[in-house]
Amino acid sequence: MPSMRPDLLKAALVAMTFAAGTLQAGTANAQSVRLLVQSSPLAGFTFHEAPAVFAALRADDELTLLREPDNPHDANAVSVYWHERKLGYVPRSQNAALAWAMDRGEAVIARVSRLQAHGNPRQRLEFEVFLR
Repeated sequence: MPSMRPDLLKAALVAMTFAAGTLQAGTANAQSVRLLVQSSPLAGFTFHEAPAVFAALRADDELTLLREPDNPHDANAVSVYWHERKLGYVPRSQNAALAWAMDRGEAVIARVSRLQAHGNPRQRLEFEVFLR
């Protein structure tokens, strides 16, 4: 999925949150719904622990996203972790709506969607973010 403009992604997140809440409120036994909100390359691959753990990563591995509102370089920073090891960040160009949703308590989950040996570190790991 290509990246979306932050304002459009924010509107989509609000609509999906409403839809998911409506679905869950409609039946007592509603199943968990995961809605894909973005697919992103990992930013900062070479500056964190991603090179050291790259060989151990697998597609579909669960990732943890953490907000870094006090990050001195980007107030919307969202870091990406695998087994408590910092891999990098959600790209700055794609993090505003995600940071907005996380700051409002939205439950987001992420997973590795693609791994490839590539000369460009930005193309080695791609991940998907879901709204739960």
